[in-house]
Parts: sequence; structure tokens; C-alpha cells
Amino acid sequence: MMGTELVRHCVKEENMEIPSVPPGFESLTSFTLKRVEDKETVTTCCASASVSESRAVQMATEFNSSDDTKITRSLRRRPWINYSRFDDSSGDESDSEQKLSLRPCLPKGVIRGCTECSNCQKVTARWHPEETCRPDLEEAPVFYPNEEEFKDTLNYIATIRHRAEKYGICRIVPPPSWKPPCPLKEKNIWESSKFPTRIQRVDKLQKRESMKRMLKTHNNSKRRKRRRCIKNGGMEYGTGKGNILGCGEAGNCGENFGFEPGPEFTLDTFQKYANDFKVQYFRKNESIADPSGNETCPQEQWDPTVENIEGEYWRMVEKPTEEIEVLYGADLETGAFGSGFPKVSSPGISVSEEEYVKSGWNLNNFPRLSGSVLAYESSDISGVLVPWLYVGMCFSSFCWHVEDHHLYSLNYMHWGAPKIWYGVPGEDALKLEAAMRKHLADLFEEQPDLLHKLVTQLSPSILKSEGVPVYRCVQNPGEFVLTFPRAYHSGFNCGFNCAEAVNVAPVDWLPHGQNAIELYREQGRKTSISHDKLLLGAAREAVKAYWEINLLRNKSRDNLRWRDVCGKTGILSKALKVRSNIAQ
Repeated sequence: MMGTELVRHCVKEENMEIPSVPPGFESLTSFTLKRVEDKETVTTCCASASVSESRAVQMATEFNSSDDTKITRSLRRRPWINYSRFDDSSGDESDSEQKLSLRPCLPKGVIRGCTECSNCQKVTARWHPEETCRPDLEEAPVFYPNEEEFKDTLNYIATIRHRAEKYGICRIVPPPSWKPPCPLKEKNIWESSKFPTRIQRVDKLQKRESMKRMLKTHNNSKRRKRRRCIKNGGMEYGTGKGNILGCGEAGNCGENFGFEPGPEFTLDTFQKYANDFKVQYFRKNESIADPSGNETCPQEQWDPTVENIEGEYWRMVEKPTEEIEVLYGADLETGAFGSGFPKVSSPGISVSEEEYVKSGWNLNNFPRLSGSVLAYESSDISGVLVPWLYVGMCFSSFCWHVEDHHLYSLNYMHWGAPKIWYGVPGEDALKLEAAMRKHLADLFEEQPDLLHKLVTQLSPSILKSEGVPVYRCVQNPGEFVLTFPRAYHSGFNCGFNCAEAVNVAPVDWLPHGQNAIELYREQGRKTSISHDKLLLGAAREAVKAYWEINLLRNKSRDNLRWRDVCGKTGILSKALKVRSNIAQ
């Protein structure tokens, strides 16, 4: 994300070999002026030079990223010095530094933009089916509620929790009759509304070095070279700005790794961009025969399977051979861009669409449903109480993370290519964190809160080898994916698609929320919601429900639900007791 300027420091070392005669004080002998013809024409002569004239010569190194990598030096020349002598004498260090510069660099697999526009692309990278790295995983459970079960959203989630929570993630397929309209597909939004994107370097999600290590290696090489230069007559090479460490444009050499902002798109233009990338990437060089066997059809017509894409994704994450740059329209505020679900305020709502406006599965309603303690949060917190939209393309990723405050999350895919998820049960969260710190030790040493940044992947195969249970979930259009409290999850998109997500907090979340608050306090993290506010709001609602049941004989579904979480063994009662004990 950020280029880095390497600053030369003067280093004095005890073990540094110093010439017996200071540079510039050697005895001079007469000789004939001679012209030296080399790769660069240099005139050498001898003159009585002052100490200031024989000091270090500045040299700037430029890195030119082109098809054939070239490294050139622009020199501020002293006419009496034969620079090729010094180049030859320190050739080993020079070569090693050049190799250091180039080693982290991969050839560009995607070239975005041209002189005429910034949103076109040329994909030179190709699919490597023979090197597939598809992980061997068990599938997360899938649930198919009938229309009656589907009516009460939180009650249905409660009925499947005991079976699904041990996987950390599950898929819910609505009844065939549930087909909500999508306002985002209206022409004025599809062709006119723009959204920002993020640039993701897929090859850097797992395989990247920490900045400290890269700088240390480079500085050690500079120090060795400085010693050699002093031995050979006092010449010292400086450094200028440049991609010395092989830093790419996608921002991999800043203090902290992250995703740069990308260009803006409409849904229409992003679909074209995403489809073009996928066609180019999975195109084979040769043509294939059509079913009749008579003609050949171009490889662009071939569509990879989900298994093909998954295997290729983890190959480029674990064993990258090119720089792969993709774009992701992530965390788009539906309050600004618009929701994929109809709202009460949406113009022209028909009678048939009213059921979707009021549905508990409409993510605009979901966080504050009766039975969710988020209903007692008055602020519209973006991403928690107000859904976020995600517009993806092939290989665009969401990296390992848990939800804020260890909340539940629900994601619905409006349209497009499948989204592949990976989930780890909440009870195994510490195992995952330990495995990531073990395999990415340098990154965590440099950035201890790395998992909070959502910029790092680790292969499910590696996690499994460390005893971390990981489950796969493939989400298709019109399906929900539910994640449970403190369940780590990650994944990527298989092509152009659009999904929407938000959080919820049933009463059974309260113990998880209390644990999250204590963890945040230890880590010095800020909270986004007040746990005490939600807890007291739930307590007031439970008292009201008891009053209505006992005095008004109102045994509504909601009142009975609140009664069930009270009593000596009720979740709400226990949560209140734990919180009061902490306060004491």
C-alpha cells in the first residue's frame, strides 16, 4: 500500500576493516592519462585532489518494472576516477543486492488500466490445474426450512443452533416460494449508481514478508557493501528512492499491509470487468473440440467448476507464481448505496412485495427483531445494525476474522457466482489464533492485532494439520449463510456476485458478548456497542413479559420466549448475575 524510502545511516562498527592510509592520502606516482572504454565511457586521470573531492559518490538505483527487468545507475562522476574498478571489486555484493531486490518480485499477472481508461485490464496469468491446492474439508450443514418454519426467523435459528453451532457456520436455503425483489437491479441503480472498490493482491494474503525482516536483510547487505567500498578507496554508495525491496504498486511494503482504494464502478461496468477477468484467467492456449467433434470452439466459452476455482485460489495463495490483483466492492453502506432488499421507504411497493418488506429475513429488519438484544441499541451502527453490501469478482476475498463483539452474522446472496466460505467453531477460536501466530510469526510480531485487520489468509489445509477443525460452505444465489458467536470465518468469490450481511444478537449471545468485552479490555480495543445497555434492555423486556403473562394472561410467543430465558437456570438470569459479580 505504501512505498518506502530507505534512508542511509552512517554506521560505525568495531570490526570494520579500515585502510592503513586514509583515502586521498596515498603517495602519487606519475603516469600517462589514458581513456577507458567500458559499458559506460569514463575518463580517468590523476590529479592532486583534495579530501573533499575524493569522498563518496552518490549513486541512485532505479527499478524499472517491464517485461525485461533492467537496473541502471545514474552517477555523479568524478573525471579522475575509474568507477568500473570499484564495480568489479565489489561485484559479489552488488549482485547479491540486485538478487535481493528482485527475489520478492513476481511477474505481473494482471495489468490494469491503459492510456485511455483506468478500468480495463490485461490478464497474462493463467490457470495451473496441475498444481491445484484444493483443501480436503468436510462440508458445513445445510438446512431447508419449510414455509411454516421460515415464518419465525429467530425461532428457526434457535432450533438449528444445537446442530449447527459446532461447525461455526451453516447454510440456510429458503423455501422455493421465497423470492424477494432486488431494487439494485433497477436500471437507474444498475447503470448509474457508483461504488468504490478495494485492490486486493491475492498472492500477498498469506505469502508475504514482514517489513522489519525485509529492511533488516537489505540493511545488512548495505553494511557489507559499505565495508568493501571503504577497503577499495573510500567509495561509499548511497541509495535513492525506489522499489529496492521489490515493493509492488498494490502496497506491500508499508509498515502495515492493507488494501488500497481502487477505482469506482457501476454494477453494470463491474460485471463486465469481473467477467472479462474470469474469461481471460481461465482461458487455455489451445482450442477444444465442440460436442460434434467437427469444429473447434474458443477456450473463452469454457466455464471452470467451483472445484477448479477453489483449487486455483489456494494455489495462488500458498504457491504464487504471479502478482494477481483483483477488486472487491466490500463494506458498502446500504444507507448510501441502497439495499438489495425492499424497504418501507422504497417507492412503488406492490402488495405482493409487502411480505418481503416486513419479513424477518429481510436484513434491514433482522438485527432488531423481537428476541434480539440489538433492538435496545438506538444508534444505527453501520455494518452491525445497518447491512453492508459486497460486490465481488473471481478471487476477491474476505480473510479470517470474527464478528465484532462475537455477534451472530447472516449473509444473503442476491445474485451471481457462488461464494465459498470456511468456518471454524467458536470453541476452537484459540486454536486458530495459535496456528496463525505459529505459521505467520513475523507478521504477528510486527502487527499483533493482525487478525483484526481482515487482510490475512491461512490455508485450511495448514489449519487442519494443526488440529483446527475447518468446514466448507458453498453459498449460491438466494441462500443465507449464518455464522455463530466467535466462529472464525473466511472465503472468496467465484465470480461476479452481490451479497448483503448484518449482525444479530439473540439472548443466547449474551455470555459470548460478555466474554468479548473482557477480551477487548485486555487487548485495549474499543467497543462499538454497549453491552450493559443491551443487557439492561433485555432485563426490562423480561420483566414486562412476566407482568403480561401473570397479570394479563397474555401468553404471546414473544412473552413466552422471554419467560424461558429467565429463572435460576435461564441464560438472561445467568448473564445478569455474572455482570453484577464483575461490578462488585
